[in-house]
Amino acid sequence: MSERLVMELDKAVQYMAKRKIGALISIEQQDLLDEYAATGIRIGGEVTNQLLINIFIPNTPLHDGAVIIQDYKIATAASYLPLSESSFIPKELGTRHRAAIGLGEVSDAITIIVSEETGGVSIAHKTSLLREMSRDDFVAYLTDQLVVEEEEEKTTNFIQDFFDNTKWGGSE
Repeated sequence: MSERLVMELDKAVQYMAKRKIGALISIEQQDLLDEYAATGIRIGGEVTNQLLINIFIPNTPLHDGAVIIQDYKIATAASYLPLSESSFIPKELGTRHRAAIGLGEVSDAITIIVSEETGGVSIAHKTSLLREMSRDDFVAYLTDQLVVEEEEEKTTNFIQDFFDNTKWGGSE
């Protein structure tokens, strides 16, 4: 599922970057984003590049604000994120970057930014801002953050299931 998410995000982001369509996409990790999702319009749809592109087409009702992805679904669009008030953010970065950094200050979400001025692609994650990423770096970062964790989770679940189903786990 994670590999498909990365593929759909990549297709959408490359399309929007090429056309300088601004976008802000936050992917929930361990810290819940319900507070921010509540400020948006509920979508509840499968993550597809077509739906993401359609949401961010300029001058449409949903294009302002962030898309929030929860449990591999587009939970909401047009969501408000907290703006960072850091004085260390370069002046040339706009509201999308400030919102992505702001969310990283209060959560572990991964936020993708497409600049409508430059078409540049950035990722904000926790205290990091990776700017003007190449396509290869973008895909590698998302794969590292999203796909590897899924494999680790499978291993953890396998080990937990093993102990739950043996005499050491208490069930006989």
